[in-house]
Amino acid sequence: MSRVLVVGGGAAGMMAAVCAAENGHAVSLFEKNEKLGKKLYITGKGRCNLTNACDMDALFDSVRTNARFLYSAFYGFTNEDARRFFEEAGVPLKVERGGRVFPLSDRAADIIDALKKRMKRAGVRVYLHAEVERLTEEGGQITGILLRDGKAFMGDAVIVATGGLSYPSTGSTGDGYRFARELGHTVTPCLPALVPFQVREDFFKELQGLSLKNVEVRILDGKKELYRAFGEMLFTHFGVSGPVILTASSHVGERAAGQELKLAVDLKPALSPEQLEQRILREFGEHANKSFKNVAGSLFPSKLKPVMVALSGIHPDKKIHDISREERRRFIDRIKNLEMTITGLRGFSEAIITKGGISVKEIRPSTMESKRVSGLYFAGEVLDLDAETGGFNLQIAWSTGYAAGNGI
Repeated sequence: MSRVLVVGGGAAGMMAAVCAAENGHAVSLFEKNEKLGKKLYITGKGRCNLTNACDMDALFDSVRTNARFLYSAFYGFTNEDARRFFEEAGVPLKVERGGRVFPLSDRAADIIDALKKRMKRAGVRVYLHAEVERLTEEGGQITGILLRDGKAFMGDAVIVATGGLSYPSTGSTGDGYRFARELGHTVTPCLPALVPFQVREDFFKELQGLSLKNVEVRILDGKKELYRAFGEMLFTHFGVSGPVILTASSHVGERAAGQELKLAVDLKPALSPEQLEQRILREFGEHANKSFKNVAGSLFPSKLKPVMVALSGIHPDKKIHDISREERRRFIDRIKNLEMTITGLRGFSEAIITKGGISVKEIRPSTMESKRVSGLYFAGEVLDLDAETGGFNLQIAWSTGYAAGNGI
């Protein structure tokens, strides 16, 4: 029986603690917050999108960074295993759009409670308000941890599951990166990921709170298309957000952090330009004597109407029968290609996850053990692993936590 010390009481840390304890080890978990799973409480807007019900190919395709590293971990504890784990723990689940899996109750607290009960049953000792100052090692072997209050705990193995830099108010302040560097590990550059975009144009301020469903977005670097997807987006007080934008950020975040990119939104992707022109011609034909501003509104949500009228270049009071073919074509182009300038990413305080982290080249993929320090393991967001939105990042946490807990 080994003495196992787990640093961090989030998704990966609790999973690792359960697995290590159920394998007969004496496990202690240290969490610097006043409660466990603080970030889990707010995932999925408090509902906890705990995994995705997709097939394994789609699971790997969802991972944006170092997907091949996760081969052993994902097959060692699959998304089906994760669903089974929580259902057997007494949490009924449901599958929603896009394969997203949630507790039937829509309560993240049910997921946390299930993990806490499993840890208690396995004999895990939990220390709250216990901030780890550093890890201790001797001769390339981990020996324990030192808390900020000066208390030292000896251990045969230490699992670091401290999260990344996203949502620092939940305690994710990069402690694990510091621990890793101090013990000779490489930490790749960290950026906010699954994060909203800031845009330059002022018209987005008039659209704050407007959600557009079934639109197509493209991210462009000059004429080069970097990303294209169909889905839902949201206008905010600083720019744009929503599921399709958050996913876009995980694809182009590094470029968006260093240069300006173009965001092009097709407001009517179900219609070709020719079909859209026919629809507009019908509208215009039926209301030929009305003002443009009074007819254009039928094409858009009420909040979007004045913005699109202003961006059309057509005077709002111009009669429909006076609008030229060229003006109509420009209006159609604006509908199919509403452009904004991305000036940057929002910060870690609004990021769902962190892109970057401890280099997986220095980690054994089947056990999550360090190749540099014996008995040192890493799990979860602290590693250089990230995925798209939809439950995939929590699956990384479950799978790497499982691998670490069972790797000792």
